[in-house]
Amino acid sequence: MSKVHVKTGDTVIILSGKDKNKKGKVLQVSPAEQKVIVEGLNMVTKHVKPRRMGEAGGIVKAEGPLYACKVMLVCPKCGKGTRLAHKVDGDKKMRVCKHCGETF
Repeated sequence: MSKVHVKTGDTVIILSGKDKNKKGKVLQVSPAEQKVIVEGLNMVTKHVKPRRMGEAGGIVKAEGPLYACKVMLVCPKCGKGTRLAHKVDGDKKMRVCKHCGETF
């Protein structure tokens, strides 16, 4: 099983691609595929067929998955994209911002 450096609910910044330098909240993390889905970013169009009588089909916009290595965590205090340091305090392992030293 693989681990990903971001969790659901984290604010991240996109490092490359069409949405470079945009910030968003992580909606879903898939450690097996090493991918994340970010709210409102990497929008893709899906062609949807109507499944039931009276249901509308058509083209729908939805968030597409991104590789986790293409996103960087944003520190809630300083607002910068940062790599994570880890600090062990007793039996808790905390994430620390490399810029300002804030734990989150």
